[in-house]
Amino acid sequence: MTKPLTYGLRALPVLAILCSANPAFAGAFLIQEQSAKETGRALSGAAVAADGPASIYFNPASMTKLDGVQVEAASQFLFLTASQEDQGSTRGVPGLPVSVPTGGSNGGNPFPQPLLVPSGAISAQLSDNVWAGLAVNAPFGLIAQYDDDFFGRYDTLRADVFTLNVQPSLAVKIGDNVSVGAGIDVQYIDVELTNAVPNLSPTAPDGFARVKGDDISIGWNAGIMVDLAPVRIGAHYRSQVKQNLEGTFELSGLLGPLAGNNATVDATAPLTLPDIATLSIQLGTDTPWRVFGTWRYYDWSDFKEIAIYPEGGVPPQISEQNYKDSWSMSLGGEYDVSDKLTLRAGTAFDESPITDAYRSARVPDADRVWASVGLTYDMSDRFSANLGYSHVFVNDAPLDRTDAFFEGTPAEIATTIRSDSSGNADILAVSLGARF
Repeated sequence: MTKPLTYGLRALPVLAILCSANPAFAGAFLIQEQSAKETGRALSGAAVAADGPASIYFNPASMTKLDGVQVEAASQFLFLTASQEDQGSTRGVPGLPVSVPTGGSNGGNPFPQPLLVPSGAISAQLSDNVWAGLAVNAPFGLIAQYDDDFFGRYDTLRADVFTLNVQPSLAVKIGDNVSVGAGIDVQYIDVELTNAVPNLSPTAPDGFARVKGDDISIGWNAGIMVDLAPVRIGAHYRSQVKQNLEGTFELSGLLGPLAGNNATVDATAPLTLPDIATLSIQLGTDTPWRVFGTWRYYDWSDFKEIAIYPEGGVPPQISEQNYKDSWSMSLGGEYDVSDKLTLRAGTAFDESPITDAYRSARVPDADRVWASVGLTYDMSDRFSANLGYSHVFVNDAPLDRTDAFFEGTPAEIATTIRSDSSGNADILAVSLGARF
């Protein structure tokens, strides 16, 4: 039974990659849409735009520009489309030197409309030089469901991910021009993944694999902001978060000689999320116009493989990922039309860390370009509303990946998914802010 479970547990490594690049429309599985204002300027203000408590997530040092107590609640509505076009996906037949078409539909658009990403933050000025704040975000997440007859069903059928990141932070103003801030990231993740498993005969119904797991882990982040009027410079670093997911793996529906492998076992999967460095610049600090630029570096190259540690005497399982380091760059601007109305726009390029050799239907990531617009309207001295919209153009990407079921046994079955992947996104972000 050990070898057959080798494939079944292949689903578990996806715990570390399922949060999906295309659905999140940020490099790999990072969701960067955490602010309506940043969505409207294509994330170009990140570590330097200190214009509301939502900025705590991007740089806690920004709190030193926020007077009194300020609160912001936001929702990002992601209208995602993705499609897979079969280019000759196949599965093997044990004992025969042939492969047969996997068959099935294109799986449909796997994403609900819309996918909601909520966030919120609060900041409080404790003294002339000290601020405290709290940001609550969902930095990773996905609900994706392909049709049961999807030609890529052996790769994935369903991915359901929920994360919650709670970030208490402090900021200190050092003199008139320099501010520093830091925060702790308390991050919870909960995951359910499913995929089909081939039986020996291509005419037999498929088996079914499901994996569930969760964990809570700790990270940290820190930032600095320097005012050199009319220029402001900000830098931010977010540490790795090392998760160790614990859960169960279920394999069912296997027939004939494989039926003895139907089982439910406990398993763990260590997962290291990348550290991220951000550098931002703002031109115009006391003017009705402001220009922003941001560059980010993502340390994905540490994500080379995932080791799975099942119980019940099943040996560790390894899934190669071989991510590469990636970067993004964004440029934006905004203009105060009046004391109440601010308009903004921006564009961004976001490089994918996934290489062609390791792309799958579960994470069909590719480079993307953003085009964004937004506005802020001050309803009164205390309350404001923010609206942002982005269209994300995602490059088409090829899939050509082979995986083995029941590897190393007479029942070994190789499945190859060959597909052209395409998709795009429309992002609508809204938030309400209050100042006290």
